[in-house]
Amino acid sequence: MLLPALLFSGSVPLFGDTISMVRDVRMRGFADRVDVEEVERFLEERVHSLSPEEVPLLECVGRVLAEEIRAEVDVPGFPRSAMDGYAIRGEETFGASDYNPIRFELIGTTLPGSPFPGELAEGQAVRIMTGAPLPDGADAVVKAEVCHEDPEGEAVHISEAAPPRKNVGAVGEDIGRGDLLLGPGRCIRPQDAGVISSIGRSAVSCVRRPRVRLVVTGDELLPAGEKPRGAQIVDSNSVVLRGLMARDGASLLPFEILPDRPDRIREVMADPDADVVLVSGGSSVGQEDHAPRLLSELGSLDFHGISMRPASPAGVGRIGDRFVFLLPGNPVSCLSAYEFFAGPTLRAMGGLSRRWPHRTVSLPLARKIASAVGRTDYVRVSIENGQVFPIATSGASILSSTVRASGAVIVSREHEGMAEGTEVEVLLYDQDLDVQTDLRVGTPSGEKR
Repeated sequence: MLLPALLFSGSVPLFGDTISMVRDVRMRGFADRVDVEEVERFLEERVHSLSPEEVPLLECVGRVLAEEIRAEVDVPGFPRSAMDGYAIRGEETFGASDYNPIRFELIGTTLPGSPFPGELAEGQAVRIMTGAPLPDGADAVVKAEVCHEDPEGEAVHISEAAPPRKNVGAVGEDIGRGDLLLGPGRCIRPQDAGVISSIGRSAVSCVRRPRVRLVVTGDELLPAGEKPRGAQIVDSNSVVLRGLMARDGASLLPFEILPDRPDRIREVMADPDADVVLVSGGSSVGQEDHAPRLLSELGSLDFHGISMRPASPAGVGRIGDRFVFLLPGNPVSCLSAYEFFAGPTLRAMGGLSRRWPHRTVSLPLARKIASAVGRTDYVRVSIENGQVFPIATSGASILSSTVRASGAVIVSREHEGMAEGTEVEVLLYDQDLDVQTDLRVGTPSGEKR
């Protein structure tokens, strides 16, 4: 049921959707908070993959296929040599040995892309390189190591038999005409793109990447790359979010840091070119936190205030068919809210799995984790000597804690905490983290987090 969430979000249910009633929560706080799982269910039920688009072959790696890829040709389309050696009629080599080499007249050479123009007659051979087409009349290749050419290059002596089809790649040996190579939903890997290229495709149909409008607000913020000065700090959230969006296959639209002026924030939030709007900052209950009220006016504020730590001031809503995520300005809160809500949404819209894209490892806790029943906690942890240590600081503004961390542990709302020695699943920040060779490592987590 969405009703508990809507009581404090400023919306009411209407035949499965919501109509917005603007309620200004600035300087008042939240009367209640909704469970993380309820927000996740809400998004899972409403988020679908975007329509397909044609993607050039050279740009398709990492994209999600929206069509079946079937071969319309054989690969190879001609019999070819699997060895450097000599093309012959295989039955004519029977009986050849070191003590009884058989002499063949050498009539030419065939190279990849430059086939021999004639046809082999009885007792003849053609030099052939790996990948070159087999000459007409030949049906086998003898490897060069068991052959010896005359100094004049007019004949070759073969000392090992090569029966028909020996060292010959048949037509369609790699791919047969009509073969199903890749299916819809496949995230294209480099080798997949290579196979697509080999059958002559120049473009493929892929799920469109979601376009994201990033709204970064705050009079105190300086652009990334500048040095902090006075009472101003440098924007780091947009840098983190750029990396996360790239990981999740989203396309970032141009953005700028906005002052805490409702008219400017409203204008950018309403951008019709975006599939998703991420608002970094201005999502809580402070005097300059305008985003929740503006979202209510522009569309629906479906959730505002979530029972989680950090990121409890996060919000989720919609403007038309665009999803809007209100991410707190504190850097760790911003990261946490993105990972729980925005990341799965972007991945699903682009045709990827909603699951968190982290490798996981199960290890015992070196110290207890304190939590509270009814709240979901995102706990930064380090891994040392095969044990999990919660990072001491709990401050949502301490971004450096995520740098010191090996990953995060999620404490679900059913638990009051986790005792020392409890085996926990760690979501690893580094895909190639060498934790310990005898650990149970999963890739990725099966949890629908």
